Amino acid sequence: MAEHAADHAAYPVGLRLSGRRVVVLGAGQVAQRRLPSLVAAGADVLLISPSATPSVEAMADAGEVRWERRRYRSGDLDGAWYALISTDDPEANTAASQEAEDRRVWCVRADDAEAATAWTPATGRSEGVTVAVLTGRDPRRSAAVRDAIVEGLRDGSIAAPHHRRPHTPGVALVGGGPGDPDLITVRGRRLLAEADVVIADRLGPRDLLAELPPHVEVIDAAKIPYGRFMAQEAINNALIEHAKAGKAVVRLKGGDPFVFGRGMEEAQALAEAGIPCTVVPGISSTISVPGAAGIPVTHRGVAHEFTVVSGHVAPDDERSLVDWAALAKLRGTLVVLMGVENCGAIAAKLIEHGRPAGTPAAVIQEGTTAAQRRVDATLATLGETVRAEGVRPPAVIVIGDVVTVAAAPTGK
Repeated sequence: MAEHAADHAAYPVGLRLSGRRVVVLGAGQVAQRRLPSLVAAGADVLLISPSATPSVEAMADAGEVRWERRRYRSGDLDGAWYALISTDDPEANTAASQEAEDRRVWCVRADDAEAATAWTPATGRSEGVTVAVLTGRDPRRSAAVRDAIVEGLRDGSIAAPHHRRPHTPGVALVGGGPGDPDLITVRGRRLLAEADVVIADRLGPRDLLAELPPHVEVIDAAKIPYGRFMAQEAINNALIEHAKAGKAVVRLKGGDPFVFGRGMEEAQALAEAGIPCTVVPGISSTISVPGAAGIPVTHRGVAHEFTVVSGHVAPDDERSLVDWAALAKLRGTLVVLMGVENCGAIAAKLIEHGRPAGTPAAVIQEGTTAAQRRVDATLATLGETVRAEGVRPPAVIVIGDVVTVAAAPTGK
């Protein structure tokens, strides 16, 4: 490299390495970080190193890279398009770097950036976009800038509309998570940012709606007029109507669309109407809300299973599809959604069929939000406690010994 090269900025370029030979010398932490991107690029990777980290060895065992268990020797860069030098042998690094220079192979050196002919940028990807940031000799700043840009693209705070890809109308059924806007998935947040119409549930993460651009039409699903139709049918019709008008529609739901969210009913209606539908899973309140309140739904030595049940229909109601007698015989955790109104009857039915009256129980109202609160009881006192404390929906009820795990003394 010429002496004055360090005075010039690096020239950024994207290497298309698919099917092309890349030689990696050394199989330590540097290689462990870089190899996945090389494999994702389709490179024909030759790894040369006497030993490797477990993660790198696993990649070799899986056939993602070819691994020769030996040290570098002259001629290893023959036919290479790109080289990554990251051994702990300075002499080998210098010799390999010189070979790369002689053969005109672009070469990255982990131990001496000034002696390299190429630098590795901090990279990230979001929806088909590769972000690569170089700040010369400040890799931490490169990573920080990269992270800020990628996060902005993912959550929609950086607007980057597609100009060469046609707009595809359709509906995305997006699970918004338990309530905290930070708990929506990256994909869900991005689709919200790209939507023309958002039809939102009351239990969806409402704070996200305030971030939407002014041109986005936000519709409260609870306020859709339905006349002679059932409310769900009216929502289905609204989804179909806006999608057929060429709009990108997001159906924003609380939790996960397919956990007591009627998501499949909407997906079926869209399929019958020939409307493209994308399902974006969400973090279910069944596990996230108890977790936010310090309750694990499973715990070693305490509960090896958990069961999720809807409590919106009372146990003695002929419409109930739940076998409460069978649930009472289980030893694990029982998580009840939509059960505030019927919690007393549910508790009584479980006790009737053998669940101990002293079984710990907890009710978490508006979990993961600023208004979250937890009320503890036993199975015998659950209904009375919920009434006395004025617990209101939405709330998650957890029944089982896991409720007291956090308060229990630890030991061998």
